[in-house]
Amino acid sequence: MSTPAINAALQQMQGLASQAANAAPNANAAAQGGFAAELAHSIQRINRLQQTANAQVTAFQSGDPDVALNDVMVDMQKASVAFQMGLQVRNRLVSAYRDVMNMQV
Repeated sequence: MSTPAINAALQQMQGLASQAANAAPNANAAAQGGFAAELAHSIQRINRLQQTANAQVTAFQSGDPDVALNDVMVDMQKASVAFQMGLQVRNRLVSAYRDVMNMQV
């Protein structure tokens, strides 16, 4: 790996760490909005990640010199992982709903 690529990866990791540190105050706001609000917010984040990845792919395919292949691949993996997480959450919610509906009262 080249030095600029390593520096770019380190900067990205530092940016993600600062975003995570800034996300802590938002946890109280999410608690006030409830589960449905947090679920909607999570779906919006997944959608933004997918849109960003698609925009990067389109820019790379059109030959934009400012878009590197490694950035495209990282964004695609972020979107994929976020989507898989959302899918697993949905599956768990459906399973919990079925369990509750099958309970005898």
